[in-house]
Amino acid sequence: MSLDRSSVGYTFGNHDPLPSVSHCGNETLVNLVAGRQDRSAPRTLFGQPIGLTNLFMVELWERFAFYGMLTILAYYLYHPIASGGLGLPKSTATSIVGAYGGLVYLSTVMGGWVADRLLGIERMVLYGGIAVMVGHCALAVLPGLTGLLVGLLFIALGSGALKTNATSLLGTLYVENDSRRDGGFTLFYLGINLGAFIGPLVTGFFQTQLGFRFGFGVSAAGMAVGLTLYVIFRPNLGDHGRTIANPLPRNAIWRTVGVMGAVIATIAVAFVGGLFELSDLAQLTTVVIVLAATSYFTVMLRSDKVRPIERDRVRAFVPLFIANAAFWALFQQTDTVLLVYSEDRVNRSIFGWETPPNWVASIEPVWVIALSPLFALLWTKLGRRAPSTPHKFAYGVIGMGGAFLLFLTVAHMPGRSVPVLLVAVFMGVFAVSELILSPTGLSVTTQLAPDAFRGQMTALYFFSIGLGTAMSGVLARYYNTENEFVYFGTIGIVAIAIGLIIWALAPRISRLMAGVH
Repeated sequence: MSLDRSSVGYTFGNHDPLPSVSHCGNETLVNLVAGRQDRSAPRTLFGQPIGLTNLFMVELWERFAFYGMLTILAYYLYHPIASGGLGLPKSTATSIVGAYGGLVYLSTVMGGWVADRLLGIERMVLYGGIAVMVGHCALAVLPGLTGLLVGLLFIALGSGALKTNATSLLGTLYVENDSRRDGGFTLFYLGINLGAFIGPLVTGFFQTQLGFRFGFGVSAAGMAVGLTLYVIFRPNLGDHGRTIANPLPRNAIWRTVGVMGAVIATIAVAFVGGLFELSDLAQLTTVVIVLAATSYFTVMLRSDKVRPIERDRVRAFVPLFIANAAFWALFQQTDTVLLVYSEDRVNRSIFGWETPPNWVASIEPVWVIALSPLFALLWTKLGRRAPSTPHKFAYGVIGMGGAFLLFLTVAHMPGRSVPVLLVAVFMGVFAVSELILSPTGLSVTTQLAPDAFRGQMTALYFFSIGLGTAMSGVLARYYNTENEFVYFGTIGIVAIAIGLIIWALAPRISRLMAGVH
């Protein structure tokens, strides 16, 4: 696809883009002849908006902290108390991790709502990062269940605020139908995976050498680095994300805060009163996300602030939402089933040294880091010849189903004998599937979002990830080393079937996205 020079311009290194001469006024022509830059033109870096750099860095360090913590969280929950853990059953621990991942994404709706109605998306990125850092500090410093509950609460709220609004903010850097959009989101996704790769390596090393507290502490330090860089380079974002899309009337603010407080209090009372157990948390989270997502879709489809063409786009998003949830129900098992699998089934010995089990979680991001530039180049070169967005979703889900079927080839191997290099190959299929679907999902969500619900539409996208993550915790309860063939085979076949259904519906979805009936 050729670039629109009048709106994008040419970029040389780190200089401002050179505007098309045919669109220059007399003053601009004088500036060009005199060798002066037109400071009114948007600044770019390697052809992308300069603000991408800032969002790339803050997301990298937030993911460093989050995945570093998450990949040792299950071990912290089920390792014996004598080893610094909490001594919970493995099935309960993996269920909690899956549920917690879902709750993090559930909190994105609060972050999106506060951004759209109260503070604006740019401020929420900053405040979310602060909350994340506080949460990791609590995990490192406060003892036992107190530190766990306080730390995870702050991390969930902070990550929900930062993730949804960083993505929304990135979307505002591009004009509609900007050919750079998918490439920019793929580079943004590279930052996510750099953090996801480095975080488990660092926290795993500190945890195995010095203990869980030091593992959680290094996550806090990483988020502090990300916040510092964000504040220093905050001017790169200009006025993007500073306005409030749909301001909440003053008389409604306290009523809304009261409702949110009542919901949180009800959940706390139910938990303390024993109405549900920790092992039920994944199922409860799944139900809550389904109800919340249904409510949000209903609100947007009925709102008089949503134009008819925007309503069609929301309808197009529904099957993509379902496909995305199915994808992440499999993919997020890297934080539940595959962490247990790496400890119990994988031969992790390298030249006589046994690597920390959570290092297996860093294999997949290596593939993503290596392949991200190739996919960014591929989508840019193919332009309009690239597969449609619905087809990309279908291929991503089918690929994840195929990746699970690959585990059948080693299900017969006894004990901890599965070669780590073979698992690395399986993770490569995870990565290709992720790169086909996930950056495209981020991009299409900002493209389909109604103007009045931009932040909350992004939160809905993260709801689909949260739903899949919570479902991964539900599914993880059924895994054990004796039923691997049934477990991986059944889940893989179901995922492939869902992908084929989305592939068949792709033309209809594309017409709705374009507003064509």
